[in-house]
Amino acid sequence: MNFDLTEDRRMLSDTLTRYLADRYAIGDRSRTAYAAPFHDPDRWTELAELGMAGALVPETAGGFGGTGFDIAVLFEALGRALCPEPFLGTLLASRLMLAADADQAQLISGARRFAVGLAEIDAPYDIGHIASTARRTGDGYCLTGRKTAVYGGQAADEFLLVALLDGAPAVFRADAAAVTVVGYGMIDGGGAAEVLMEDSPATLLLDNATAAITGAVTAGRLALCAEAVGAMDAAYAILLDYLKTRKQFGVVIGSFQALQHRTVDLLMEIEQARSITIAAAAALDGPDAALKSAMAKTLIGRAARLVAEETIQIHGGIAMTWDYAASHYAKRLIMLDHQLGDTDHCLDEVMQSYTA
Repeated sequence: MNFDLTEDRRMLSDTLTRYLADRYAIGDRSRTAYAAPFHDPDRWTELAELGMAGALVPETAGGFGGTGFDIAVLFEALGRALCPEPFLGTLLASRLMLAADADQAQLISGARRFAVGLAEIDAPYDIGHIASTARRTGDGYCLTGRKTAVYGGQAADEFLLVALLDGAPAVFRADAAAVTVVGYGMIDGGGAAEVLMEDSPATLLLDNATAAITGAVTAGRLALCAEAVGAMDAAYAILLDYLKTRKQFGVVIGSFQALQHRTVDLLMEIEQARSITIAAAAALDGPDAALKSAMAKTLIGRAARLVAEETIQIHGGIAMTWDYAASHYAKRLIMLDHQLGDTDHCLDEVMQSYTA
């Protein structure tokens, strides 16, 4: 298998990497990610003009990407820069709209920001246990329930919300003004929202949508795995630089064999994470897509935690400070595991697939 990027994907990666390096130095990133609205609307528009949203959408729907490798390239660059812009919600919305054959022009242009409400307090990962419901009205539908941890919801113009219609999961479109949105910042930067629905008017996007929702979550997990690989790469580079410059007993600590062994172990974990992300990207549109993404999320959840912990421990106290980038990478790597299914949940999915 050829693991080299195509010319188009290399250009996408280079363009995004240069842009993010210029706009999201760690100080700038922290000021943006931890203060309302927890992203930068102007930079969101600039990224859309650069074609980043279009890279998540297939050509058949007006974009120029949408494959597993397109998603992986974009999110790896986002992870390397700890970019707080709400691209995860954009990806999830795009996959659901693709399943419904809905127009995505405004998503691609960035004119409207979309967020997807899947999780609920009592059903953080499994749509089979959601309690939100939809009822038919004269000319549409009304939704009742609550969605939690809606990524990018604090800045969304429109929501795609999962609710039960006649007992089966369905996806509805609702304008942000039609629901109650309680936005907040996440501990690792960026924003999310609680979305409250009380007979909120909505239009039906997809009926009997279990397969489409699973497909969107699968793509989202791939994106998070790629983002983790980018963040782990960046954290490892920070650690190597520290090992080459920090001195104890008159020599750089990178010369200590014990620390060399620990950093080599980290590199092996990162490369395994990269490999399984490539496997998940290659399988995205195949029959094993959900299984491969769950396997990748399981491995990467463990590897990301190890990289975060070792980076902090080897650095010592400086790595816990706000102004040092390693602390922010560590927080993001830990929290990535809890989005769209944590390690335990994804491992359970893998085990069920082999025992079914």
